[in-house]
Amino acid sequence: MLDSLDRIERTIRRIERWMPRQGPRVGKMDLGEWLKAVTPVYRWDWPYLVFLRAELERVASGETKRLMVMMPPRHGKTAAVTVRFPVWWMERQPGLRVIVAAYNQTLANKFSRMSRKLAQMRLGLSDTKRAVEEWETTTGCWYRAVGVGGGITGMGGDLIIIDDPIKSREEAQSYTYREKVWDWYTNDLYTRLEPGGAIILVMTRWHEDDLAGRILTSEDGENWRVVQLPAIAEKGDLLGRGPGEALNPERYPLEELLKIKAVVGSWAFEALYQQRPMPLEGGLFKREWFSKFVDAVPVQVEGRVRYWDKAATEDGDYTVGVRMSRVDGIYYVEDVVRGRWTPGERDKVIRQCAETDPLGTVVWLEQEPGSSGVDSIQAIIRMLAGYSVHADRVTGSKTTRAEPFAAQAEAGNVVLVRGYWNALFLDELLVFPNGQHDDQVDAASGVFGKLAVPSRVEYGENLWR
Repeated sequence: MLDSLDRIERTIRRIERWMPRQGPRVGKMDLGEWLKAVTPVYRWDWPYLVFLRAELERVASGETKRLMVMMPPRHGKTAAVTVRFPVWWMERQPGLRVIVAAYNQTLANKFSRMSRKLAQMRLGLSDTKRAVEEWETTTGCWYRAVGVGGGITGMGGDLIIIDDPIKSREEAQSYTYREKVWDWYTNDLYTRLEPGGAIILVMTRWHEDDLAGRILTSEDGENWRVVQLPAIAEKGDLLGRGPGEALNPERYPLEELLKIKAVVGSWAFEALYQQRPMPLEGGLFKREWFSKFVDAVPVQVEGRVRYWDKAATEDGDYTVGVRMSRVDGIYYVEDVVRGRWTPGERDKVIRQCAETDPLGTVVWLEQEPGSSGVDSIQAIIRMLAGYSVHADRVTGSKTTRAEPFAAQAEAGNVVLVRGYWNALFLDELLVFPNGQHDDQVDAASGVFGKLAVPSRVEYGENLWR
C-alpha cells in the first residue's frame, strides 16, 4: 500500500515539474484532456462526468449563462466544477475574474487553495496578490473566495460559482437561514456579475425552498439550464440510464446506495441522493398532487375569492390571505399573503389586497367565536366598505374542513400560479396536520369551500355567468 502511494506521489511531482514548461499547451486543451493532465490519479471518464464536462464547456463558450448542477454527495461535482473548471477557463481567457462562494469563508478558502495551486503550476501567480481569499495570476486573471453573507463590494466577476450554500439539515430547515441565503444571493452576490458573465450553482439538494428551489420558482428560473443527476436513475434520465441504474456503479453500486437509503431514510435520500427534496408529509396532502404550475390564470374566470385566516396577535399564529379562482372545474391558487402583524398592520394589509386584487374578487374573513370575534370582523367589514366582503363562521375540525380541498388536489384539479410563496405554501400543506403551523391550510380550505359551493344569496346571481 505504501509503495503504491509513493508511486502516486512521485507521479504527481513529475507532473508538477513538467507543467510549467508546457507554455504552448496552455489554453489549448479541451476540458477532458486538461483534467487528465492536471490530476491523472482521478477518473474523469465516467459517463456522468463526461456529460458534466460538456455542460461546463457550454458555459465557457458563452452558450450557457446560468447552469445549475445538482448531484449526490461524493460524486466529484466540487472537484470538477468548483476547483478545476475556473483554472481551465483562466488558461483560455486571460483576465478572467472569478468569484467562488461556499456556505462559509473557511470552506471557500479551502476551494481557493486547491484552485490556486493549479493556477500557480499552470499560469503562475502575481507577486503582489496571492492571499487565499484573493489572488491573481500572471496573465491578469483574478479569483475571490467568499462565504455566505460575506461582503464583496467593489468586485465584479465574469464567472460566479456557488458551491453548496447550505451545510446541514438544521440550516436547511431554518426559514430564517434560507432567507439569509436568498437575500445575500440577490442583494450582494448576483449584483457582482459582470455584463455577459455566467453563474454556476453546484449543490446537493436539502430542501424544496433551498437556493436552487428559490431560483427555479423565481422569474429568473426559466433562464437556468438544470443538470439534475440522481444517484439512482429514474424515468427520462439525462444520461439515458435505465431506471434503477447507479450514477457511478464503480464507486457506489446500487447495493451500496440502497444501504445508504436504509440508514438515512427515504425522505433524506430523496433530497440528498435523488435531488428531489420533499417536505415531511403529514398524510392529508401529497407532493405529487401539486405538480401543475402556470404563469397566469385564464382571463375569463368563473369566480375569484380572497379568504383571510386572521391571527389575534403578532407573536402567535400567522395571518394568511389566500386568493383562488375557478375555471372549468380547475382551481387556481393565485396568491398567498402571510405575515405576523399587529392588528393595525394586519388591517392595512387586508385593505391593500382588496385594493390591488382583480376587480370582482370577493373577500371572506374567518370569524372567531365570541363577541370579540364578531366585533373584529365587523370593524374590518366597515373598513372595506365598497367591496364584496363577508364573515365566515366555521364549524368542524381543521382536518375535516381541509378534506374537500385535498380531494380536488388529489384529482389533479388544483393548479398553483408560480410565485415566491409556492415553497412555503406547499411545505405547510404537506406536513398538515402534524406541522407547527396550519394557517395557510385553513385559508386554502376556506377559499376553496367558497368557490366550490357558491351561495347565490352571498355571492350574487351573476357570479358564475
